[in-house]
Amino acid sequence: MKFAIDLPNFGPYADPHLTAEIAHEAEDSGWDAVWLWDHVWRDEGVPYGDPWILLAAMALATKRVRIGPMVTPLPRRRPWTVAREAVTLDHLSGGRFTLGIGLGAPAKEFTAFAEEDDAKIRAAKLDEGLEIIARCWSGERFSFSGEYYRLEDVQFLPRPLQPRIPIWAAATWPVRAPFRRAARLDGTWPLRRNPDGTSAPLTPDDVRGIRELVGELRTSAEPFDILVAGVTPSDDPVHAAEITREFADAGATWWTERINSARGDFDRQRERVRKGPPGA
Repeated sequence: MKFAIDLPNFGPYADPHLTAEIAHEAEDSGWDAVWLWDHVWRDEGVPYGDPWILLAAMALATKRVRIGPMVTPLPRRRPWTVAREAVTLDHLSGGRFTLGIGLGAPAKEFTAFAEEDDAKIRAAKLDEGLEIIARCWSGERFSFSGEYYRLEDVQFLPRPLQPRIPIWAAATWPVRAPFRRAARLDGTWPLRRNPDGTSAPLTPDDVRGIRELVGELRTSAEPFDILVAGVTPSDDPVHAAEITREFADAGATWWTERINSARGDFDRQRERVRKGPPGA
């Protein structure tokens, strides 16, 4: 199992200098990746930083950790722009970029800007967007005509530095449809939804179910990543390692440590980064 932290792109983390510094500290502390949220407006009176510029600052401040947005709401963005930004970050980071994609939430980040908030339409735009990104990354000249997007005789260069930039899709367990999409990609960041619509933490049994479902749906023999996000204590490394080991045994390949205000004030958040991965 590999270990990451994820940072919001708002509050103190809107400062690109500070976020780059924390990414550097994460690398020095033994983490394997630093992910970044992608929101444009969620809470009143809170500063926000552009996630792609923050990621560029993180890329320049690090040499080893993977970086990427977890996750970017692709239906809110022009897919060809995301394709270009992703390749640029891939080159800037020396091939350390991972693209996380999803439908996006909360809905007000769409409605406040008169953008599409119907989940089915956003899902269709997401699927078209993924096809466009793949064809942009091919470096070949192409045209595309879909229900929501149209491109005419375009070619995107340079190609990614990596043979393939990994794409991980957010998905909601136990709903099957999002995992059909994820199974065509390189990994998934699943969340759990209860029957009443509320969210809940994933369990190791959930991960086993996801691994089994993806195995049924997937046609590629390439490795597939399952990410689990959660919170482990910084003052009890043995217990922290026990928590993550259960998920690793169930088939998760990444543990992502939540670094945000739910953990406490900013100093406590930063201290958890400096303590390093569970069991380190």
